[in-house]
Amino acid sequence: MPPPYTELHLHSAYSFLDGASMPDELVPRALELGYDAVALTDHNSLSGAMEFAQQAKALGLRALHGAEIDLDDDRHLTLLVRDARGWRNLCRLLTRAHAHTREAGRPGWVGEPSVSLADVVEHAEGLVCLSGCARQGVRDEPTMRRLLEAFSPDAFRVELQRPYARHDRTLNRGLAALAARLGVPCVATGNVHAHTRARAQLQDVFVAIREHTTLDASEPLRRGNHAHVLAAPAAMAARFADHPDAVAETARLSETLHFDLTQDLGYRYPGAEDPTADRRLAELCAARLEDRYPPGHPHRSEALVRLEDELRIVRALGLSGFFLLHHELLELAREVAAEVRGPSLARQVLPPGRGRGSSVSSIVCYLTGLSHVDPIANRLALGRFLNEELTALPDIDLDFPRDVREVLIPRVHDRYGRDRSALVAAFPTYRSRGAIREIGKALGLPLGEVERVARSADGWSNAVGEDIAVALGPGREREGRWAWLASLSREAYGLPRHLSQHSGGMIVATRPLIDCCPVLPAAMEGRQMVQWDKDSCADAGFLKIDLLGLGMLSAVERCVDLIARRRAETIDLSRIRFDDPETYRTIQNADTTGVFQIESRAQMASLRRTRPENLDDLTVQVAIVRPGPIVGGAVNPYIKHRQRLREDPSFQVPYPHPSLEPVLRETLGTIIFQDQVLEVAQAFAGFSAGEAEGLRRAMSRRRSEAAIRAYQERFISGAMAAHPDVDRATAEGVWSMVAGFSGFGFPKAHGAAFGLLAYQSTWLRVHYAPEFLCALLDEQPMGFYPPDGLVHEAQRRGLEVLPPDVNASAVGCTVTDAGAIRLGLGYVLGVRRDEVEALVAERDRSGPFRSIEDLAARAGAGRPSLEHLAWSGACDALVAPPESVAAEHERAAAARSASVGPLGRRLALVEPPPRAPAPARRPAPRRAALWQLGVAAPGVRVGEQGTQLALALPLPPAPDLRALSDWERLVADYATTGVAIEHHPMELLRRSLERGGIASSRDLDAVPHGGRVRIGGLVMARQRPATANGVTFLLLEDEFGTINLIVPPPVYARHRLAVRAEPLVLAEGKLERFASAGGAINVLVDSMRALESPDQPAAPVAELPGVASGRVPDQASEPTPLDVIQERKVRAAREEREEQELVAAAGGASDFRAVAPPVMSFTQGRRR
Repeated sequence: MPPPYTELHLHSAYSFLDGASMPDELVPRALELGYDAVALTDHNSLSGAMEFAQQAKALGLRALHGAEIDLDDDRHLTLLVRDARGWRNLCRLLTRAHAHTREAGRPGWVGEPSVSLADVVEHAEGLVCLSGCARQGVRDEPTMRRLLEAFSPDAFRVELQRPYARHDRTLNRGLAALAARLGVPCVATGNVHAHTRARAQLQDVFVAIREHTTLDASEPLRRGNHAHVLAAPAAMAARFADHPDAVAETARLSETLHFDLTQDLGYRYPGAEDPTADRRLAELCAARLEDRYPPGHPHRSEALVRLEDELRIVRALGLSGFFLLHHELLELAREVAAEVRGPSLARQVLPPGRGRGSSVSSIVCYLTGLSHVDPIANRLALGRFLNEELTALPDIDLDFPRDVREVLIPRVHDRYGRDRSALVAAFPTYRSRGAIREIGKALGLPLGEVERVARSADGWSNAVGEDIAVALGPGREREGRWAWLASLSREAYGLPRHLSQHSGGMIVATRPLIDCCPVLPAAMEGRQMVQWDKDSCADAGFLKIDLLGLGMLSAVERCVDLIARRRAETIDLSRIRFDDPETYRTIQNADTTGVFQIESRAQMASLRRTRPENLDDLTVQVAIVRPGPIVGGAVNPYIKHRQRLREDPSFQVPYPHPSLEPVLRETLGTIIFQDQVLEVAQAFAGFSAGEAEGLRRAMSRRRSEAAIRAYQERFISGAMAAHPDVDRATAEGVWSMVAGFSGFGFPKAHGAAFGLLAYQSTWLRVHYAPEFLCALLDEQPMGFYPPDGLVHEAQRRGLEVLPPDVNASAVGCTVTDAGAIRLGLGYVLGVRRDEVEALVAERDRSGPFRSIEDLAARAGAGRPSLEHLAWSGACDALVAPPESVAAEHERAAAARSASVGPLGRRLALVEPPPRAPAPARRPAPRRAALWQLGVAAPGVRVGEQGTQLALALPLPPAPDLRALSDWERLVADYATTGVAIEHHPMELLRRSLERGGIASSRDLDAVPHGGRVRIGGLVMARQRPATANGVTFLLLEDEFGTINLIVPPPVYARHRLAVRAEPLVLAEGKLERFASAGGAINVLVDSMRALESPDQPAAPVAELPGVASGRVPDQASEPTPLDVIQERKVRAAREEREEQELVAAAGGASDFRAVAPPVMSFTQGRRR
């Protein structure tokens, strides 16, 4: 019989760098070792509690709950939950512990959670208190007596640990003597931080990462003897052989801990128990039905029947209050939208938000304004969203423009109470690059080499050994700490790194949320979040309301507002032509850069083959390029069947079984929509609606692989029983189609909502191109392409884009009277938004700036910000004669004129004419501006706002300054705005490339199918989706267009550094031309390398000529990783600083590598 030992002090990875194992690893291991109960006591956290409870319940382990909590004097206590009251008190304590971890006015700062001893005493009821760990536990008698008095002798224990550290036996003897004097038992604990010895080294590394030091330097803080690994009860009894009563007390104490987290926590959403809800919802829908489906409407009778049926289901499920709550939130959003939009009539005609997801299929949602898509006209089935066997709350997702959402979230807090509303948490997990960087630094490896390995890594793969071999040479992955890096990075892969905020999920309740779950301040001021992610919230029965910010909605609203102000036209997007030939022609030609949902390279390739002709086709289109249809094998059959029907309308579409024809007719015999998973399970395998919904939910959850497999045999046997003509092979084939959706698939209703926005955004791009581009640029980051790619594509279509100018630019981008897009001053990196706003306000108030000294005196910005403006060219007109600046712009425009035609026309591309010889000395406005700033703008900031004194100083004549070369200006543009307007990098490299026989994108039309080609370009996007069997897709851009590259796995393995990390690449391979895809061209690559040019100087940015000191601004002079230019606007200050340190340690980079535009990298369908 095993000793009566229960582990009461155990940390999971949800202690965030203070634990190295997940609940789904700890629970099976505990059962394997012979435990029947263990307690999860994460550090200041209950983030993993629900996941632990669900895992334990499923496998038959009794889950005990608690937390290790920090006191404000740096001591620790271990608190265990005895009953529901104890759970509430623990949640309240942890909420109080985290309350001061964020401070207003200190963005990015995160404090350490802690509570006072008085706080613990106040919340003692229902909890058991252990005196804490060996290192930082409570050891003095006065504090223990105070705790004993608060918790009572039944609920206070002196905690003993044996970490095999020096003097731990002596410490335990002293604690046992103290317990005897107090009259309370001792209890033994293991202070577990890993489920196996193999994971223990990772925990040691996590200690180093947490303390911002190395593994060697953190030795005093580590548990290096593996005593913190989960051990068998017998081993723990042996460890505490001199304290057998402390071992037995663990089992006795565990029997007093009765709380079950999987039971009802008492959560209710507002309106859940409203007795009038059924009547009020029915009255609201009936009134709206008269507006939506008035007498004579072709769908009125069907709508009446559908509404009656839906309301019946809603009443049966008790969900009337659920719909009324969402309607109330929408009305609140309407108030916020009116406030945010101000007097803009163009924006006011737009709805405050839009529905997405399966809720769009509901006529109740349509009538209450929660959806903008008519479910009757679009033939949307309800079952995916609502059915009579529903066992969990359905999801209603609402999209809002970003500015509306930013105001709406705190307004929800105000409406329902800050103690009754919070955002849902998310847990960003370790991926290979982050793990390599953090673990490599902790191991003390050379940071330059670590960064090189990280750059070569695929962010969603854990084959770190291969990455090391590629980056540093074969064999290095087996050497010393490099081998540690490879193994430890694999171990860390997928573990939660820290707690973050969900993209839009929000919880509201009728009682304080802190009685159910800890609530913490979020990173953004005025917001707070629960400590659970969406899955744990769902398991707890919480209603998660998704209030999502959608960048394209913001861009659309900005666009219609620009149209109204520039052209005096009010656009109501619900009333535009939805059969516009030019819009569909643009879509069919895959001319969709910047368009919502159909702009990716995979979508463009598909558009040329599917050739959508209406909104129904677009509904399918936005859903088809998703992991679900791809893994399920639906994409190619759907396209093939569609092409056959276009050629021969009498073509009979094949179906896996006749019973599936009604279900799959719309998608030509394939499963494209998530709804079809439910319908196939019911029609083919005889599932009930509840069983089908269970299968769908299993597929949608992160922790679901075993659950999906559990449905497989039920599906196959059900299909064979329901249809005598179905054999096992046929049933397994249909199952494989269904199981493919465990990756990700859209419900049809979601496709309809997004397809409509795809059409509307294309329509705006076609008919109001300048305003649409302006809006897109201002709403970055969003979409598939970085701003640089959007600008280059627009220039190829004939749109003119102008650089920032302190006297012509606004804060954001603008459209000039002539239809050109002018970059806003807000695009200049390194200049704070408040400085830009102050500069523009001063210019509007007192007139244009007349000179550099006038700018320095009036702008209200510090010298570093003014230098960034100067480097961007925004000050050129202040130091150079207007005619010289105009001449520069005209020369750049002339260089592009051969490849750019009037907007909407396609011209043959011809070689630009040779340039005239440059004069001996061209004007140097950027250098002159920087030189003048060195005299006019003091280096020391004065005043609280960081501005200098406005002193009018006469400037001496500027020296004769060498003008920047074209390449140097290009580098400066990328360094300061991330956008190159004057030249494309490939334009400046072209002369030397032509000598090497390297083709441009326009030359590919003359290359036959299968012909060899060498092509160079700027990498705009990288994709390595899991659904592509290791194939990597690159999108290159040159001065004439874009090129699709396909990199097979062997080529990726040989040239990983070039594929992963280089901004400019040279590829060689075989050209593939697809007549069925409208002549689409790909290059199947067999070799790739970084593109270098002997004709272009490789001077580092730091050597660019600068101000009087010869130095350029910090942001332009320090090498910066390729992806940081965009991330600089959104990443936390700490992460940004660490990234720059790593690259600086790498010994610098060439000028272009340091400032190249951000590359959009997608893996497994997710943006990185």
